[in-house]
Amino acid sequence: MNDYLRESFSYFGLYRRMFAVKKKYKPESVSFGPDKDRYFLFYEPENPVSDKIIVWIHGGGWNAGNPKIFDYVGQCVAGQGYRFASIGYRLSPRNKYPKQLEDVCSGFNRAVAYLKDKGIDTSKIIVAGPSAGAHLASILCYSHSAHEEYNVDVSNVIGFIGSGGPYSFRDDQSLTVRLLLGQLFEKGYDRQKGEPVALMCKSHIPMLLIQSRHDGLVNYACAEDFEKKARELGNPCELYSVTDRRDTHSWYTAGMFLETRDENKGLDKFFSWIEERQIQR
Repeated sequence: MNDYLRESFSYFGLYRRMFAVKKKYKPESVSFGPDKDRYFLFYEPENPVSDKIIVWIHGGGWNAGNPKIFDYVGQCVAGQGYRFASIGYRLSPRNKYPKQLEDVCSGFNRAVAYLKDKGIDTSKIIVAGPSAGAHLASILCYSHSAHEEYNVDVSNVIGFIGSGGPYSFRDDQSLTVRLLLGQLFEKGYDRQKGEPVALMCKSHIPMLLIQSRHDGLVNYACAEDFEKKARELGNPCELYSVTDRRDTHSWYTAGMFLETRDENKGLDKFFSWIEERQIQR
């Protein structure tokens, strides 16, 4: 309960920092469907430091958020010298799963095609996401059935980073997560068809799971369940436990991008892990 209250009290400081971020980079907005939420924002750094591209899926409990709201993440990542694509998707409860996954897969395909049209090398992609975005991004990376259903090729993905993801739908989840899952799925829907730990297959994509033991919303054991399944399959996995003072759910999943690498160990881990990635086939 204490961690849940800390999460609730953290929002004022988080929003205050969000609105103070300077918009140095003006992203390009690209639609990939008729719905207003089906678009992505692409950020081009002034001086790219790497040929790796970060594709990011936003969080928000599946029922809130969009790439524009999380512009500060793009500002941070582009500021580190990385090309960055932030993908939007239709939200619940109006839109039930798997529409969110369909949009993420379509957005990924459109982003890759868009970058290729610009003459940008797309052979080294890191897929990342916080919270609900980690849930969707992990299925994009590790579900063969999703690859077949939505015609997604992830051979160019060299890493996955998930922060605070509900990878397993445990019975001991918080009331908040149970309510959000109730909005996401139709009544009677087989939720294993949307559960990352149940959908994970053998993969070449290494993963970094960033999780806090003081989350307050998503049980730390969700990451442990995902790590266990990854190791059983032989998928490279690192589980990183947050040690920063701001270790509540919203702060360490997305709020870390409001700080610097010197200020935030989780953010430094995020970029350090990307810097270490090499193509593995």
